Amino acid sequence: MTQFAVKPAIQLCDTVKEFAEAANLGPKDLLFTNDFLYDPYFAPLNLECPVLFQEKYGLGEPTDEMVEAIYQDMPKDVERIIAVGGGTVLDVAKILTLKHVSPVLDLYDGKAPLEKGKELVLVPTTCGTGTEVTNISILALISRRTKKGLTGECMFADQAVLIPELLKGLPFKFFATSSIDALIHAIESSLSPKANEITKLFGRQAIEMILKGYMAIRDHGPEARIPLLKDFLLASNYAGIAFGNAGCAAVHALAYPLGAAYHVPHGESNYAVFTGVMNMYMSVRTDGAIAELNQFMADILGCDVANIYTALEDLLGCLLPKKPLREYGMTEAEIEEFADSVVENQQRLLGNNFVPLSRDQIRDIYRSVY
Repeated sequence: MTQFAVKPAIQLCDTVKEFAEAANLGPKDLLFTNDFLYDPYFAPLNLECPVLFQEKYGLGEPTDEMVEAIYQDMPKDVERIIAVGGGTVLDVAKILTLKHVSPVLDLYDGKAPLEKGKELVLVPTTCGTGTEVTNISILALISRRTKKGLTGECMFADQAVLIPELLKGLPFKFFATSSIDALIHAIESSLSPKANEITKLFGRQAIEMILKGYMAIRDHGPEARIPLLKDFLLASNYAGIAFGNAGCAAVHALAYPLGAAYHVPHGESNYAVFTGVMNMYMSVRTDGAIAELNQFMADILGCDVANIYTALEDLLGCLLPKKPLREYGMTEAEIEEFADSVVENQQRLLGNNFVPLSRDQIRDIYRSVY
């Protein structure tokens, strides 16, 4: 039985120029990126490949409508897609490499086959999603007011390329939300029933690197992250490897309706429900994997294990103040609606929970952070 796999080849380059030369980008490649990345990093290289910019098709989280519009404009004769950007760009690129792209909803409903049609190279420019090493593409399905993940072996990238230079211009808020996402990837995968000693090794390494980086930021200010950008990029990658094998769970499942309905950045929506989920887990079971994980994090933070989630929230609050769900615009009536949406649409994630959660427990989590 397969317990662990890393499908894409992983390459580390110091600069974009080094990567472009090694990849030998040409007319049969599509560069899919953001214009604010293209202008400083790629324009001076005078590349011959066609380019599409994500901003033309909408801002924020990826949606099925965005993918449909990009697919209409994409040159169909390219043989390789080079996606350089955050989670939106990378997740959209995974769909664009398929033989059957439109209608997108048919893919998510299982009505269209998942078949790879082009090579895929993913280059992350945030330190959060880890999507460069996973086979998951998460889109907001606009007509259904939720987010949903699509997975398939053919959606793995052929190559993942890590370039720390690309993180230097990442605004602090985006650094915070993306790295919090990576932290939660590592935590959820460590608690998953699918976790094993190898996935936990990657997850715990990611947790340690991220928490120690956060402590440096707490003590010395936001600029303390700059010399640590390579560490955060690697930690995101490690967390991606961990959850790509062991899965994410209820935190992501409960975050998706909030993100889809109110356009909350993914890492921030995870952060909003994180301690609610963890406290619910602890109300059901306090031994096993969660006890091991809590002690591991408490040792890093230098706090009593009984206060781990308070200490963790205090540390995360140094990067991004936590808000109750009502401050995003969510209404009390939507607590029931969101709980139903999670049960209906997120069983893929709920199957990875540390302990099973009922629909009423999911509702109570929303109430606790409302």
